[in-house]
Amino acid sequence: MLTQLHPISSESPAQAAAQSTPVSPVAQEVNPLNPKGLKPCCACPETKSARDDCFIKSAPGEGDIACKDLIEAHKACMRGYGFKV
Repeated sequence: MLTQLHPISSESPAQAAAQSTPVSPVAQEVNPLNPKGLKPCCACPETKSARDDCFIKSAPGEGDIACKDLIEAHKACMRGYGFKV
């Protein structure tokens, strides 16, 4: 025989969700260097691509030396968006 289940609370799921979410969202600060809020993985695609291509084409273990200028250019670009690298 099946028994009937009773909810622990008399609130509906929608009421419970409404109570657990804040009424007014907290305003997030906008970084003036990165107003679009780009994540590090999406910032500086041009310098990132050039750096990655250099590493792929370099001999194993020599990428950090052969691609130094491209690495520094990518770091400079990332710093321009306010990332600490």
